[in-house]
Amino acid sequence: MNKVQNYKKIASGLFCLVCGMSLLCSQTGQAQTPEEKAAQEKAAQDVMTFTQNAPVPPRVVLNTRILREKFLNDPYRPGYHFVVPEDNGMPGDPNGCFYANGRYHLMYLYSRTQGGYCWGHVSSHDLVHWRHHPDAIGPGNGDDGCFSGGAFLDDDGTAWLSYWMLWGEKGIGLAKSSDANYDTWTKSDVNPIIKSTKYGITETVDKDGNKLVYGSADPSNIWKKDGKYYMLTGSLCVLDEYGRKPDSPADQKGDRLYLFESTDLAQWDYQGVFYQRNPEWTDDSEDNMCPEFLPLPSSPEGGPASDKHLLLFISHNKGCQYYVGTYDKKNDRFIPDNHGRMSWIDNTYFAPESLIDGKGRQIMWAWLLDNMGNEHDDMGKEMGRGWSGVYGLPRTLWLGEDGTLRMAPVDELKTLRMNEQEIAATTLEADKPAALQNIVGDSCELELVFDTVTDKKSGIKVRKSPGGEEETLLYYDHENKKLCMDTTRSGSDGRMVLESAPFDLGDEPLTLRVFVDKVVIEVYANNRQAICRRVYPSRNDSLGIELFVEGTGSVTVKGKAWEMMPSNPY
Repeated sequence: MNKVQNYKKIASGLFCLVCGMSLLCSQTGQAQTPEEKAAQEKAAQDVMTFTQNAPVPPRVVLNTRILREKFLNDPYRPGYHFVVPEDNGMPGDPNGCFYANGRYHLMYLYSRTQGGYCWGHVSSHDLVHWRHHPDAIGPGNGDDGCFSGGAFLDDDGTAWLSYWMLWGEKGIGLAKSSDANYDTWTKSDVNPIIKSTKYGITETVDKDGNKLVYGSADPSNIWKKDGKYYMLTGSLCVLDEYGRKPDSPADQKGDRLYLFESTDLAQWDYQGVFYQRNPEWTDDSEDNMCPEFLPLPSSPEGGPASDKHLLLFISHNKGCQYYVGTYDKKNDRFIPDNHGRMSWIDNTYFAPESLIDGKGRQIMWAWLLDNMGNEHDDMGKEMGRGWSGVYGLPRTLWLGEDGTLRMAPVDELKTLRMNEQEIAATTLEADKPAALQNIVGDSCELELVFDTVTDKKSGIKVRKSPGGEEETLLYYDHENKKLCMDTTRSGSDGRMVLESAPFDLGDEPLTLRVFVDKVVIEVYANNRQAICRRVYPSRNDSLGIELFVEGTGSVTVKGKAWEMMPSNPY
């Protein structure tokens, strides 16, 4: 079925929901009376012409309730991971987050039905419960839609969004807001502030008349230094155009970013490539998009920043990754010290966005690709549910004593804990798993501490059916020094793979924090590594939790478990 047919199919389904009668008639085969048909057509017309300034038709109220109840009963809709409230979150990048007046503001990219690509807007006081605002930006004022970008809060309290203007030869745009709740956004009169000559690409000449090419896509957050403004742009379109062939110039292959400087947020001047990539860390096929560049705190509680910066980004083919390094402010260049990934086997963990809050913490979100059916089809399986787009838990990021990145879920998530259970010290032996009882298997948090780990595998199984037909394994692979999530038996849909992240436990006890939220599973190890994926169990009884080891020795594990209170509106 092609995309046009899919749109027609979805539209037909929506009409059934709107009119409330045509579906019944098609199922029963009974012919409609003229009066029923007229009532149906009037109800449909009332809904189709419903606007914010019109009286609310009763059918709209009814179907809003039906939709909410449908979402509440959806076994795949997470309860405490942020979910795009409705519509098509493909792509569903987090965008434009900032902290102001005690509130966290987060934008989300989505394709609004009959409205194009927009930035939705939510805010929160606690990073857990979110208030919905009007969409921040969307088509109009020279845009056919808005793609990814960042946010910046200026010294006077004005918030700025930087975004990629759609479609064609447009470029980078800005929008600003200064009202109390940041509800009203105005696009800059001088957009595009960085003009494209091709889609996502600017071709020009330097001061010596030589050809100059840089990206004009996916702008980063703006930052301020010595009274000047700085911003980065992404490289995917440049890489696709100039760097994919074997004989492409070396300086056009792989990931890179382009730096711009401004004194007034209107005129932006190109300053050069922001960093030099290390081919031992990333390969020629990887781009750099959705960049975020912020100072890295020295502790999970925030406080004063360290002397290092974090550059978060994606490559489209390999997902979320990062550089930790030094910001050379004199020369306005970034010098990476080390590199890491947040996605290894595919690109499920995608499109990072981050902010610095009032405590000095750096907090990030990432989009978890739906991965149901053909995720490249805008009207695929997930959209048949009326929603798509899920984010990983907000993580706090900081610099470890060894100069590498540390990460943990934000402490605010602990407010969702209920019904705490103690997991008494249990000695595990190979082929003798220990089931944990009375835990809500599809909405829980577990904190487990394993003593000296020497066995081949030590970990936990979640979303396990009684006979083991379905299960997701989370464990430490001692031989290969990796944190692993095995979803090869997790259900009947999605990406069923074994994902392994480099993680050398050393002589430490193994501490795993595990979050299960319907189809989202996250595991954090010793604040040094994490894996997050989506799974799709097909059985209603895939709710078991079981500790296990594989090898010849034994390991003792103890911990706690909590039921997690849903925080999403529905």
